Amino acid sequence: MAHTMVQGSQRTEHTNPSGLHLLRATPETCHWGYFDASLPPVIKVKSGDLIQAEAVTHHAGDAPEHMMDDAVRHIFNTIPESDRNPGVHLMTGPIWVEDAKPGDMLEVRYLRMTPRFDYGSNLAANWGHLYKEFGEQERVTIYRLDKATNQAEAFYAYDFEGKYEIPGKITNCPECDRQTALNGVRVPVRPHLGTAGVAPDVKGRVSTIPPGAHGGNIDNWRIGAGATMFYPVAVDGALFSIGDPHISQGDGEISGTAIEASLDVLFQIVLRKDFEFPSPLLETPKYWIVHGFDEDLNVAMRGASMDMLKFLHEERKLSKNDAYSLMSISADFTVTQVVDGRQGVHVRIPRDIFPLSDPK
Repeated sequence: MAHTMVQGSQRTEHTNPSGLHLLRATPETCHWGYFDASLPPVIKVKSGDLIQAEAVTHHAGDAPEHMMDDAVRHIFNTIPESDRNPGVHLMTGPIWVEDAKPGDMLEVRYLRMTPRFDYGSNLAANWGHLYKEFGEQERVTIYRLDKATNQAEAFYAYDFEGKYEIPGKITNCPECDRQTALNGVRVPVRPHLGTAGVAPDVKGRVSTIPPGAHGGNIDNWRIGAGATMFYPVAVDGALFSIGDPHISQGDGEISGTAIEASLDVLFQIVLRKDFEFPSPLLETPKYWIVHGFDEDLNVAMRGASMDMLKFLHEERKLSKNDAYSLMSISADFTVTQVVDGRQGVHVRIPRDIFPLSDPK
């Protein structure tokens, strides 16, 4: 399996991964709402190993008849509501990576993401950007996936009674007032992980809601099959977890959620000791993408700018003056999301503008 490294067109071969691990989502292999450096790993892998893992959406209860099977329902019925904190996302893991040490980079190659069911849920939530403009009424829209066209369309919608505050709440929509929605509108399906990352070097639970240097709730729809993420390792073993699966989302995620839907995810983990980077770095077939996070979008923008400057200077070997000029004429800055407390900005630079030979 050939894969492009961070620097230019240099390639490395991993044709014989040392193992394939199956990681099912169960009450024993899931943790709800947090990363924790003291959490025991559910599997241990070596660099180059492949993992076939189940990522379950915490919104499966929005349409349990369409988004749950017995295994998913067992997770929801077993993990108590009191243990779903301080965040909201249902995470699978953590995965221990042999010989991973603080200062290393975890290269995660996302190879395949397959929807588990043909349905997903979008919640116009109380943490959405326009919540007050809608009279503080939360609304659920259930989408149905058409696998033949790889598109999704609204199946029905309903107003959520009260306030959506319990992660994984199972609603009684068979008894609710279902409404038609978005007649004739179809959106592309692009499966991705909203939340994934390593354990931060912090004592106790760290919420899955805000993104950070560890990864977490980045909510960038480009983190799908064919993409590679680089996460800075903060603790021994890295302790990598995945969750918050989506099948479609726009930049901004303005209502508070994407189309939340469970995914089966195949990925490869490669331990990198040959470079470092301060924030989650995304490599797609066409772009390098750097992320910045802060409660203030201006600060997030500056963080993304400084890290892209570092990437172009240290990995692409441009002078800082040349990198700054290139960023202004060729890099695209975009709001990733504005609904996770710590807001996100990502900046992407095209890979094909650079020479094919490696920078020296």
